[in-house]
Amino acid sequence: MELTKNFEPATVESKWYQHWLKKRYFNSKPDGRKPYTVVIPPPNVTGVLHMGHTLNETVQDILVRKARMSGYNACWVPGSDHASIATEAKVVAMLKEKGIEKSSLTREEFLQYAFEWKEKYGGIIYNQIERLGCSVDWDRVTFTMDDHYYEAVIKVFIDLFNKGLIYRGARMINWDVAAKTALSDEEVEYKDVEGELYYCNYKLVDAEGKAIPGQPHITIATQRPETIMGDSGICVNPNDERYASLKGAFAIVPLVNRKVPIIFDEYVDPAFGTGALKVTPAHDINDYNLGLKHQLEVINTLQEDGTLSPAAEVYVGMDRFKARKAVIEALKADGTLTKSEKYPTRLGYSQRTGVVVEPRISTQWFVKMKEIAQPALDAVVSGNIKIHPGEKFLATYKYWLENVKDWCISRQLWWGQRIPAWYGPDGSMVVAATKEEALQKFDRKLTEKDIRQDEDVLDTWFSSWLWPTEVFNGISRPGNEEVKYYYPGSVLVTGQDIIFFWVARMIMAGMEYEKEIPFHDVYFTGMVRDKQGRKMSKSLGNSPDLLELIDKYGADAVRFGIMISSPAGNDLLFDESSLEQGRFFNNKIWNALKLTRMWKENLSAEEETLSEDQEFAIHWFANRLAEVRNETDAWMRQFRLSESLKAIYSLIWDDFCSWYLEWVKPEFGKPMNRKVYEAGIGFFTELMQLLHPFMPFITEEVYHLLEERTDDLCVHQFSKADQAESDVLQSGLMLKEVITGIRDVRNKQQLKPKDPIGLFLTTSEKKTFARMSKILCKQVNATALEFTDQQPENTIATVIGKDSFYIHTDKVADTGTQKESLLKELEYHKGFLASVEKKLGNEKFVQNAKPEVIELERKKQADALSKIKALEESLSRI
Repeated sequence: MELTKNFEPATVESKWYQHWLKKRYFNSKPDGRKPYTVVIPPPNVTGVLHMGHTLNETVQDILVRKARMSGYNACWVPGSDHASIATEAKVVAMLKEKGIEKSSLTREEFLQYAFEWKEKYGGIIYNQIERLGCSVDWDRVTFTMDDHYYEAVIKVFIDLFNKGLIYRGARMINWDVAAKTALSDEEVEYKDVEGELYYCNYKLVDAEGKAIPGQPHITIATQRPETIMGDSGICVNPNDERYASLKGAFAIVPLVNRKVPIIFDEYVDPAFGTGALKVTPAHDINDYNLGLKHQLEVINTLQEDGTLSPAAEVYVGMDRFKARKAVIEALKADGTLTKSEKYPTRLGYSQRTGVVVEPRISTQWFVKMKEIAQPALDAVVSGNIKIHPGEKFLATYKYWLENVKDWCISRQLWWGQRIPAWYGPDGSMVVAATKEEALQKFDRKLTEKDIRQDEDVLDTWFSSWLWPTEVFNGISRPGNEEVKYYYPGSVLVTGQDIIFFWVARMIMAGMEYEKEIPFHDVYFTGMVRDKQGRKMSKSLGNSPDLLELIDKYGADAVRFGIMISSPAGNDLLFDESSLEQGRFFNNKIWNALKLTRMWKENLSAEEETLSEDQEFAIHWFANRLAEVRNETDAWMRQFRLSESLKAIYSLIWDDFCSWYLEWVKPEFGKPMNRKVYEAGIGFFTELMQLLHPFMPFITEEVYHLLEERTDDLCVHQFSKADQAESDVLQSGLMLKEVITGIRDVRNKQQLKPKDPIGLFLTTSEKKTFARMSKILCKQVNATALEFTDQQPENTIATVIGKDSFYIHTDKVADTGTQKESLLKELEYHKGFLASVEKKLGNEKFVQNAKPEVIELERKKQADALSKIKALEESLSRI
């Protein structure tokens, strides 16, 4: 088979993914092996995967593939979330484009459209996951509205209700005027913005409605003049002498001429604004609490869509922000508005629709969180669940759970699990899974026509907090064999922005229903940002299309590009050049494959013994491979995946391709030693196995092209890594430094690569250099390496490490350049020695530092002294 000039990913990716599926390598069933369970954070069925998903799925696939190749029964469960608010908004918008209003449909008709949307976009998402190479178990695809899942959510609601942990009541909640639904506190995103304070005069009167002599009005400052019509009091601080005379007085609300009392409460800050606060209980949580305390009327002037209600009396039906402008103009016209000023403030926005959230009194369903939050807090604080990187996110997790509030779980939508509450004609209520069960629970005889089910659905997170257990039917069929085997999961990989939304709640649900943590480790990926540091989003148009990137660069290059720039837990700046680097890496591997194919066609006819330099090269690379394997195994356990990839990348690109293959390459015209070739194929195979979890397609292809195989790399098991020999590694490092150093001298002396040189060496390690001499001479085009105690005449001196090298050439040497270079190096090492000796001369450092640290500094001192001595000797001979 003739290889293409460059690696062509398109055909390779399709071929191998279908092969893996056919072989059912990704499918898992309980057996005698130790399970490695990962549940995918289910993406919302509202569109396509963004770069944050790409990072997340790649990280999971790396961990799962590594586990599968390490003897675990790896089970990675895919799925998607119905995302009630976001999906319903998308479906409503889609229907509007067709000229259909949601209000014109029955609930069943709307749900039919919603499921059609889910099938379309859920399919797109799964295709993207497949194209990325994710080794998920496609037999286990779960959707949060599947029948068994729906049943589990309702079962949990009823159970928590029966335990007294779910209740229904009128409370001040966050309201999304676009989606027309309640939001939990966690679904509100606060932003610092520039606001405006409007100063208004309210007329003052006594109990009989007469003007108060000497005090015709009181001035208040408000951010929201459109809510003035809902005012039911004016509050001042009882210790504020400016308003001491107003006890028993009243104010007249502008525009609606309502008489409201002046109340006194220490809640008011006398230094803010005018020290007088208008109290609007229906539209602010703090005002609501003040209203309850002082028994003020609640006047709701806003409708669910954000327009003014009949209770506002003026501008009824007008949008809240248009009404704000109208109110301001009216207040200006009658002289009530005296001035306005800019000031910094914070506004809450809906994470789902992006609109400004309205505080609103509404009857909703809530979960009491304090009791079920404590076990979830203990599980993490005790270390039973480990968070990575812990130092960054543990404090956030603790803060959320130590300050937990009751969870508003009802949503005024149709898309989602419908709340299993039923109401009788007299307003009585029962909670039951079905209408039949509800009828049995009502005390008196009722028919199906007499009762109605609650119209609301449950918050999306109320379903997804069951994900780690219900993907194995743990709630719907408790104690089944699968949940016993796969639960708890091994690791959860997710974004840092849903620590409380999802992670904490899954731990709560797991502790409540399985009496056990849902996973052992939580790895938080960073945020993917563009080159300007902005979060990637569709609204900004800065998030590239995943499938287009895969078509352009290949899935392996995309995976490489996003992982190489993704330090654990930190945000990453996405740059398409990193994908280009991934493509170059593919081609580097491909060219190395082509080189080994050429050698295979030119193998020596007979078995040959290995020369000393060949033995050294093979021995060195075997140890370098062992070193990196042990390093990456340790890093993978710490979830330092980017560091692991960088180490493997360097091992393949530099150590294997740039050094090892060059060291063992036969001289021009000579055949390849069979033993050297076999060793190289073995190394190449191990390298592909090491890289496979990160870049599965090219590694599987190369694995099969290196030799005829009956197995597949995808399930090829890792052997135990040997311990690397430090002296061999040090010798290889020294050889690379010497080759680089001599090439640098050649370059400075303008010696062409084809110009041969003589090479002399003064060293205390003659035996080591003798083993490596053939490699060294071949790499620097030296006729031979000779050992000497002093500098031969007509040679160029250089010091590399602790050794002095002398280069002989027929070309006249530039002694000026040579001397300048040596002097620069001498100056550097003298400065380095001074810094080391200063540290060793610091008594505090010597007393407190660990013995191994002191020993390292002393070694640095000895090496620097040796280097300086060698440089001074070389300079004396010029």
